[in-house]
Amino acid sequence: MANPALLPINLIDNKAAQARADKYMRITIDLKRIIESYRQSLFSFEWLDSEGAIRPREALEDTHRSKYDSVYAAYKSGIPLERPILGIGMLDNIEIGSRRDVLLTLYSLGIIAMDVHIPKACHDDFKPFEC
Repeated sequence: MANPALLPINLIDNKAAQARADKYMRITIDLKRIIESYRQSLFSFEWLDSEGAIRPREALEDTHRSKYDSVYAAYKSGIPLERPILGIGMLDNIEIGSRRDVLLTLYSLGIIAMDVHIPKACHDDFKPFEC
């Protein structure tokens, strides 16, 4: 699938973060740095290759390819997408707790920064990843 010209990202608050607004905050992150840390995740193999790059659409398993296609279509059409929720994993790496499909698809399309939700208690851990 050809990369579209970069369009504005239409993000809305994640329902899970909205439900606990007192526990979450929104920050803007550098996606390249996030992906470098996310490589250590036990779940990264679903979307990342052994070099840490996003797998091409064709190399994704059916479930993830379908999610990629949905996010791509929504982004291209300007339909709002839920902001991902990030956290810190057991190995002190970044984990994407919700909406991995949004974060990873948009990064694969050339988006380099985006707003995400993080637990307020983890803000210091995310400072190296902020824009």
